[in-house]
Amino acid sequence: MMRQHLIAGLLLVGVAAGAQALDDPTRPPASLLAPSQAKPVIPGKPKLQSVLVASQAGGRRLAVIDGQIVRVGSKVGDAVVLEIRDTLVVVRRGKRHETFRLYPETRKADRQTGGKQE
Repeated sequence: MMRQHLIAGLLLVGVAAGAQALDDPTRPPASLLAPSQAKPVIPGKPKLQSVLVASQAGGRRLAVIDGQIVRVGSKVGDAVVLEIRDTLVVVRRGKRHETFRLYPETRKADRQTGGKQE
């Protein structure tokens, strides 16, 4: 009887030791946990994502720039929104004016072929 208890105890210890060796499947990969050697991300030019212009004269004009909803007079980083049109937003950064377009300019080659690929 004592021998059976000893064998059962050893089996339980072996099972427990094996269970501890298993990796947690929900744990992120080690590469994500290690300190990053990558260079810091430098923010680029803000991106105009959407424009909402009311159809009535003097109606609401909103834009979404980098996920932020803005109106005329709102700040986008260190710039101030001056104007919101159907497909662009004009901001003032210091003494400079910048225009963010909903549809960026197409390349000259695309305009010549009508945007069609040959």
